Amino acid sequence: MRALLKRDLTLALRAGGGFGLGLAFFLIVTVMVPFAIGPQPELLARIAPGVLWIGALLACLLSLDRLLALDWEDGSLDLLATAPLPLETAMATKALAHWLTTGLPLTVAAPLLGVLLHLPAPGHLWLTLSLALGTPALSMIGTFGAALTVGLKRGGLLLSLLVLPLYVPTLIFGAELARRGAEGLATQTPMLMLAGLTLGTCALLPFASAAALRISLR
Repeated sequence: MRALLKRDLTLALRAGGGFGLGLAFFLIVTVMVPFAIGPQPELLARIAPGVLWIGALLACLLSLDRLLALDWEDGSLDLLATAPLPLETAMATKALAHWLTTGLPLTVAAPLLGVLLHLPAPGHLWLTLSLALGTPALSMIGTFGAALTVGLKRGGLLLSLLVLPLYVPTLIFGAELARRGAEGLATQTPMLMLAGLTLGTCALLPFASAAALRISLR
């Protein structure tokens, strides 16, 4: 498992799907919004949690098409399917590698980019917490989508169409948690819902991803 995690981290960084590309996209989205909205600090502060969450979601989506594609091209998926390591564990490991190279850097960078959108000071902590709770679910759902579309021509477009609707609940509760925290409102309900979504996806989707991958390899 450690060897697989190390290999996936190395491939993600070398293939251009690592934290650099995701952070660059995240930065571009954050910078472009004030140009489109205009210099209105109050409006920017109000929409900042939603904008930052959408930027993080799209940045995670950006690297999903390469999550299993490299393994499919060099035949590593066939070896994983026949290896002593359970395929469910392999899928969970790949989701972890994706989160470490994409979700974690976005979580760390989000408060800094929130300054560009005039996010209130209390909102920085809650934004970081919401992304830390929600981005693992994005990576796990993305792994499931990648397993469904691996080996298909133009699978990247189909992957986006499949994954985006599944991302919506995480986006809703993540942005709501960050918004309520920034405004000083009660945060318990969205935080519990977001944590429940993440725990549920991490518990169930490795099995669904492994089943989808076995079907794709037949």
